[in-house]
Amino acid sequence: MSMFDLSGKTALITGGSRGLGLSMARGFAAAGANIVVVSRKHDVCAQVAEQIAAEHGVKTWAFGCNVSSWDECTELAAVAEKATGGLDVLVNNAGMSPLYPSLTDISEALYDKVFSVNTKGPFRLSSLIGTKMVARGHGSIINISSIESLYPSAGALPYAGAKSALNAMTLGLAAALGPSVRVNAILAGAFLTDIAAAWDMEAFNEMATRGIVMQRAGEPDEIVGAAIFLASEASKYTTGTWLRVDGGVIGGVI
Repeated sequence: MSMFDLSGKTALITGGSRGLGLSMARGFAAAGANIVVVSRKHDVCAQVAEQIAAEHGVKTWAFGCNVSSWDECTELAAVAEKATGGLDVLVNNAGMSPLYPSLTDISEALYDKVFSVNTKGPFRLSSLIGTKMVARGHGSIINISSIESLYPSAGALPYAGAKSALNAMTLGLAAALGPSVRVNAILAGAFLTDIAAAWDMEAFNEMATRGIVMQRAGEPDEIVGAAIFLASEASKYTTGTWLRVDGGVIGGVI
């Protein structure tokens, strides 16, 4: 089990104040990692960071950042590196997939925002923090993608395109930052985070019965094992990989 130990490592997690990001932050802390919690609202990040520190006895930091902003990502990378003394793990988890009534109702602003949050921010943070990791001779970057990138649904096309770009970027960054820094992606399926409150659960359950091998959505903590694997020495010969954590989505059904 020592291969999965994150003691002494520091992990920055975007979108870390709720949902899958919060589950990963708590899971990493339980494995011994110091945690940098990042989301748009600094006060919420600060509360979460304080709770994690109290629960697990690790060091924590909190920073507010809108990852759709190139300049804010640039500033975040600099201040987080300075505050922590160097990051070992970066989890690009922040994402968005707004609903739209029809394809023609998708505005340019919505389209650009989806790509900025899901692709531009991870690229900028990975480039800056990843380069620092290379200089230190080690590091792991984990991009939280989506099964939508492989099997896009009609209601999430900009999101599916942005996550497909994130998949491609994962492969390119693995080549650019290797061999000392590993870059991988988790292709997440449907998870019961706060966004599930907007789902038509009857329709989802019907789809899950037909289109997901496990016939259900995931609980947020069910992504943690995969994330710890990719963050830890257990995956030291794994890079440029897309790891599906989706309950077994059957292609063409969703």
